[in-house]
Amino acid sequence: MRGQQKAECDVHAPWMATLGVALLAVTELSRAALPAEPFWQSRDNPQRETSVSVQLPPGIKVVPTELEGPVFADEQGMTLYIWPQQQLRNGNLGDRRNSGVSTCDDTIYRETSGLMSPYPPGYLLPDLDKRRSCEQLWKPKLAPADAKPVGNWTLIERESGEMQWAYDGLPLYTSDRDREPGDVLAGTKSIIVGEQGAARFPIGPAADIPPELEVMPFRTGHLLITNKGYSVYSSDADAPNQSNCNKECLKDWAPVAAPQIAKPHGEWSIIERSPGIRQWTFRGKPLYTYRIEKRTRSMMGSDNPGWHNVFTQRAYSPPSEFTIQDSRIGQVLADASGKTIYLYHCNDDALDQQSCDSPESPQQYRLAICGNFDPKVCQVTFPYVKARSGAKADSALWSVIEIDPNTGNRALPGQRGAISVWAYRDRPVYTYGEDEKPGDVNGDNFGEFNGARNGFKAFWLRDDYRDNAMGISLKDITGR
Repeated sequence: MRGQQKAECDVHAPWMATLGVALLAVTELSRAALPAEPFWQSRDNPQRETSVSVQLPPGIKVVPTELEGPVFADEQGMTLYIWPQQQLRNGNLGDRRNSGVSTCDDTIYRETSGLMSPYPPGYLLPDLDKRRSCEQLWKPKLAPADAKPVGNWTLIERESGEMQWAYDGLPLYTSDRDREPGDVLAGTKSIIVGEQGAARFPIGPAADIPPELEVMPFRTGHLLITNKGYSVYSSDADAPNQSNCNKECLKDWAPVAAPQIAKPHGEWSIIERSPGIRQWTFRGKPLYTYRIEKRTRSMMGSDNPGWHNVFTQRAYSPPSEFTIQDSRIGQVLADASGKTIYLYHCNDDALDQQSCDSPESPQQYRLAICGNFDPKVCQVTFPYVKARSGAKADSALWSVIEIDPNTGNRALPGQRGAISVWAYRDRPVYTYGEDEKPGDVNGDNFGEFNGARNGFKAFWLRDDYRDNAMGISLKDITGR
């Protein structure tokens, strides 16, 4: 893998020189204060993604969220999730669309399934005395006895005889990981790493965008792309609903065309560049694609001064002491000293595919990967990112939690030896002991299946030379 990574770097060496110069200003800013642009938005910015209007059953509502955009929620505001069937190495797991059956039940699985290599079937799972069933972790969203289907909302009958809501043919659940209304801690629509098992996803209404465009959820926000996958940009040189991109500008930038039958709506307007030539604008900004750009889901066009990727919404800024660092293939989030921050990914191999990457889950998987089951070795290999007393972030995605470093579990109140660490979506973040200088990402892909199945991944902000494609999206799985 290290050889492959070096080869990638060598192939793109000329691009790296350009990228380093273009991003120098951002890196310099990060040493003094973490900038909102180009990755996040200020709390003073109220812009949020709007969604199309859909029929809702009684007791279901749409709530805005910081990372996932509008999601469906129950009466208490708790996010609703789906578990779509996904192809694993040796079979499928999850709910099959329109089957009328929920595969998440009250069975407590004790053994590995063998569906995800390298685990053979029949091995005992850790912490069996604490293990709960899928139904306990993912409570079915039950419907009243007199409920009726409405729109894309249908009903399935569980083995208990109770009726459960389904949306677009997939059963709906809430998660025990979410504690407050608006929490989305148990899954994400953002691009996720492959090989991680059969994941759950929050579900919500479609974004209110023209049919020629799509929204691609990333860790920093919802990137606007064309239906061919190319990024959409705006220019500081334009006036509200007026394009100043002409002649020489148009050699590199292509206006996003609005069909003759298209009509303005909501935050979307149309300007006429010349008779019969119409261009989409979003929030008053004319939209373009970058003709030079050959990669999809890219941010390379924003390296041109005055040009920006367009987001329907972005997350708020992470902890202010964090920095942005240039790495061999893009940019990463780093701690105050410039050391790359890593996220840990883990799903077990039982038939209900429980996650094992939070402080409440079994730590044996992580301890095996980072220290051969020795927590002291793990604290050297992948040390926690410690937080100062009273530290907070603008983004609700970031929090400070108390960890027992000898177990990896959440510490008890007042526990001796506990440490305060930064957590992203309620999961601790780490640095890597063998990263020597800012921008090093030597711990990326550390673990099973290049760190995707059970291991560590760098907190990429820009993954320029792999199409920002560190994994798969919900659309890649469901085709919708």
